[in-house]
Amino acid sequence: MQANIQSLCPLLQVFDMPQSLAFYRDVLGFQIVVQDRPGDDCDWALLRWGPAELMLNTAYETAERPGSPDLNRAAAHADTTLYLNTPNVDAIAAELLARGVAMTPPVIREYGMKQLMLNDPDGYGVCFQWPVDR
Repeated sequence: MQANIQSLCPLLQVFDMPQSLAFYRDVLGFQIVVQDRPGDDCDWALLRWGPAELMLNTAYETAERPGSPDLNRAAAHADTTLYLNTPNVDAIAAELLARGVAMTPPVIREYGMKQLMLNDPDGYGVCFQWPVDR
């Protein structure tokens, strides 16, 4: 198949949209491009940071949302990670630390990638990475 793919935009189901927007927008630096209604208490939003796009959608309709997250559902998110390729891994780590984000410092993996790993409020992984010259 010949396809000229221009981008990929994952959709994540989130428990608490205001909390997720605060993480992706206010902590990481994504910008809201469009959302189903104004404000942080929306049900869907498209976010962008440079060429990276991400959609967030509430996992529950308002009337059906439980009082607290389902821990089994959140644990299942551990196998989903968003990889953001950037040569500025150390600068991003320093900025996030300055904002009070709890994380381990970037590490160089045996396969030659410097990676900074963290988790969003729903347990999805977020990894900033870049190849390291050996």
